[in-house]
Amino acid sequence: MIDTERIWVIDMNANQKRLLRIVVGAAVFIVALFIPFSNDIVRLAVFLLAFAVVGIDVIWKAVRNLFQGHLFDENFLMSIATIGAFVIGEYPEGVAVMLFYQIGELFQSYAVDKSRRSIADLMDIRPDYAQVLRDGELIKVEPDEVEIGETIVVTAGERIPLDAEVIEGASTLDTAALTGESCPKEVQPGDVLLSGCINLTGKLTARVTKEFGESTVNTILDLVENASSRKAKSENFITKFARYYTPAVVILAAALAVIPPLVTGGSFSEWVYRALTFLVVSCPCALVISIPLSFFGGLGGASRSGVLIKGSNYLETLAKAEIVVFDKTGTLTKGVFAVQDVRPNGITSDELIELAAYAESYSNHPISLSLKEAYGKKIDQQRISSAEEIAGHGVIAMVDGRKIIAGNPKMMERFSISAADNSHQSGTVVYVAEDGVYRGSIVIADQIKADAAEAIAKLRRAHVKQIVMLTGDAKAIGEQVAKKLSLDQVYTELLPADKVEKVEELFKQKSAKGKLLFVGDGINDAPVLAMADLGVAMGALGSDAAIEAADIVLMTDEPSKLYTAIQISKKTRRIVRQNIVFALAVKLFVLLFSAVGLVSMWAAVFADVGVSVLAVLNAVRLIWRKK
Repeated sequence: MIDTERIWVIDMNANQKRLLRIVVGAAVFIVALFIPFSNDIVRLAVFLLAFAVVGIDVIWKAVRNLFQGHLFDENFLMSIATIGAFVIGEYPEGVAVMLFYQIGELFQSYAVDKSRRSIADLMDIRPDYAQVLRDGELIKVEPDEVEIGETIVVTAGERIPLDAEVIEGASTLDTAALTGESCPKEVQPGDVLLSGCINLTGKLTARVTKEFGESTVNTILDLVENASSRKAKSENFITKFARYYTPAVVILAAALAVIPPLVTGGSFSEWVYRALTFLVVSCPCALVISIPLSFFGGLGGASRSGVLIKGSNYLETLAKAEIVVFDKTGTLTKGVFAVQDVRPNGITSDELIELAAYAESYSNHPISLSLKEAYGKKIDQQRISSAEEIAGHGVIAMVDGRKIIAGNPKMMERFSISAADNSHQSGTVVYVAEDGVYRGSIVIADQIKADAAEAIAKLRRAHVKQIVMLTGDAKAIGEQVAKKLSLDQVYTELLPADKVEKVEELFKQKSAKGKLLFVGDGINDAPVLAMADLGVAMGALGSDAAIEAADIVLMTDEPSKLYTAIQISKKTRRIVRQNIVFALAVKLFVLLFSAVGLVSMWAAVFADVGVSVLAVLNAVRLIWRKK
């Protein structure tokens, strides 16, 4: 197994070494530029020292690639151009070009996603132990030591260690680790337990149905680790460009140095000078500097807008968004229960809320907390003489001498209370009865985020062709949210593996150049975030695993920020294209004139450095972005 933590440390050390070389090389370069050396050999030695400090790794890569059959790449071009500058006596140019190239490479290396393969280590859904019943005794063992068919016991507050079937007890489960949904799930004998969930209330005895290696929690960890290997990788423009540009200019320079003097009988030294000038001009310094600077300007502008983009390759890809897939809870909705509808029967709405809040006052269940929040007043505990929670059903409380019952339809059936049917409601329905008389129902549901509708509308303006929602929630709830937000498609009642499958299906629907974005916030979303062309996580409330797996993080948890990021991406691409066209056009012009000897080395320096400065000034428009 690959030691990902060690690889990450090595990468960090490599970046630190590169930064140190840049700082030391720049210091020596400044000394060589501004100190008047009386001896030319000493001056050359100082420039060579600066060049060696910043460029030795590039030259080594060029030599190594040469022996491996990769002759023409950017390392070769940078090496031949800078060495050529030294040959014709332009020492500062040789060092400066290599120095700027290394700065650009440093920018790019910091944008690399160094820790994708260690996502699983950041998750806390892996159970630490399992309580297994053996020979009449309850013992703690490692989850992978439990076999199929053995009996485990899970008490309140513990995490379900393995997939199992309940054989005794009833309880409420927090399934957020798997489904991302805030709605707790009631379980009783015969129901399936999925590993990774948290037992909130009662004690459960269950029969193991899967070994740990095949359990749900282990499947999620494997999905995260393997999904990143399917990640589409964008090739750097300079690498693509150098495949054709580098061999072309090198061959032309060689031909320029040899053929004319053989044909015309001219001086070899003159044509070698022209060829070296040609090489200096050909060095893509403007691209080397302005392209990473443009992207990092875009990254800075996005950061100031509350969007963290982990690399320039992700920023570039963002402009190609064609299909956007959203998780529901915590992404398009707040992930917090709130009272949505009150339907009293024979009493006022306020009285119904009060009865429910007092009945649920001793419970810390999310539904109970939302009822107490809706009541908005302090609970007078002296009014409550007794309270009992029936797992999977509801609560019974004596309030002011009256028997208050609050719970689900099963609770009403248990006490033979006839309740109105609210099954059509898209949310959790709490039924309330007082002394055996039905008093009404309260609908509790997740709330759609204030800017969710705005986000969807803006994405359509950004020419996103398809907007889809995936959720582990019930069909009625998911479809209601999709209808309110005018989404194109919605898939409900999904587990993490199901989400991966749906995203794979959606991949087939996009065009060759289009990209699929997935936006989520939970641990359960990490596998899909890692496998999508671009994974976008909610940063303020999202899980650490989701944030680590994602390529882009919306720090304010506002889905509308995705549109902001897409706009920044498109502007960045425009500026990058402008710089590419401008730099190549000027260089081509000067290359033609240098080939016929109409320009001097000063013109070559302008074509390289001057164009670079202009390209940089264009790029910093992104850094100055205020809105």
